[in-house]
Amino acid sequence: MKVSQNTWFANKGWENKFSTEDSNADLVLYFGSRAILEGTEHFDELKAKFPNAALVGCSTGGEIIGEQVNDNSLVLSAIKFDQTQIRVASTQIKTAEGSQKAGEELGAQLKGPDLKGVLLFSDGTLVNGTALVQGLAKVLGANVPVTGGLAGDGAAFESTLVSAGEQPKAGCIAAIGFYGDSVQLGSSSFGGWDPFGPERMITKSKDNVLYELDGQPALDLYKKYLGDAAKDLPGSALLFPLTVRNPETNNHSIVRTILAVDEDQKSMTFAGDIPQGYIAQLMRGNFDHLVDGASTAAQNVPTSAATSDQLAVLVSCIGRKLLLGQRIGDEVEAVSAALGNNVHTIGFYSYGEICPQEQNGFSALHNQTMTITTIGEKH
Repeated sequence: MKVSQNTWFANKGWENKFSTEDSNADLVLYFGSRAILEGTEHFDELKAKFPNAALVGCSTGGEIIGEQVNDNSLVLSAIKFDQTQIRVASTQIKTAEGSQKAGEELGAQLKGPDLKGVLLFSDGTLVNGTALVQGLAKVLGANVPVTGGLAGDGAAFESTLVSAGEQPKAGCIAAIGFYGDSVQLGSSSFGGWDPFGPERMITKSKDNVLYELDGQPALDLYKKYLGDAAKDLPGSALLFPLTVRNPETNNHSIVRTILAVDEDQKSMTFAGDIPQGYIAQLMRGNFDHLVDGASTAAQNVPTSAATSDQLAVLVSCIGRKLLLGQRIGDEVEAVSAALGNNVHTIGFYSYGEICPQEQNGFSALHNQTMTITTIGEKH
């Protein structure tokens, strides 16, 4: 397996020259701002430079390459496999209600006896990430790991774009299947947010929409804790996610990010399910804890000394980026240091992260985490 990387900036173009060897790549992962991906120029250029590659990418809340975090750039990793086979599946979604069906469609396209894992990139504003992953698991089985994330649009939450071999577009979901005994996939996810305030029962919800906590309108209660920051909703909600857990299995919780608020319904829409009867608690960030969480994710993800080049795909939440601000490079540097020099890194800031849960191994949507997927091949 061979990995080459490049970055495009508006003021200077590509950082590195493309080589003849690059044109032999099997897979190109690319991430960029919505403004950059909306035009046809860059996709057409990539298609010409990598004629044999599957082109898969998405819009972001910030781009990661090596130890750098960029805004308004385009980053790519071109991968040439020695023996691993890949297959790219895609589907379109119009509303969150179609998320599980979309997952089932992707699973049907990818299903095969030697499928070892799936890397998934989804539209970030039209999808229920929980239902999407459940749809994939329904077809592929819960033991096939699914990792990846939801595309971003900075802090705007207006529209996100995904590419599966075509010009990036809204409503698209792309999934890459990896096949054969040579491929080695690993994953890990960690947060680092701190809970505050009392725990409350989710007394009214439907799918990913929360209506009531402890019998009170959820939005009113949430605003009470946000104080002055409430006037900047939904953007400010990225700094104050909720953690939810099943009261019958207290050893595991999942963090959820708010995508939208409805002032009339006094409700909040999240990137994934908010099950009625679960326990919810507000979270807030601590700089050092978030950076430590990113480092922990990198320390926990499997890598292999048996492979040549390896690639780590980093998907971190836009809420982490907004909170860390000028210190955002710290979490990427911490990840790179933990992974070591033999691992190339690329990634983006997202509206949701997808990774198997540590407790049961089943893939799920996470929010406000640093999620890492490693890809390598046996010699």
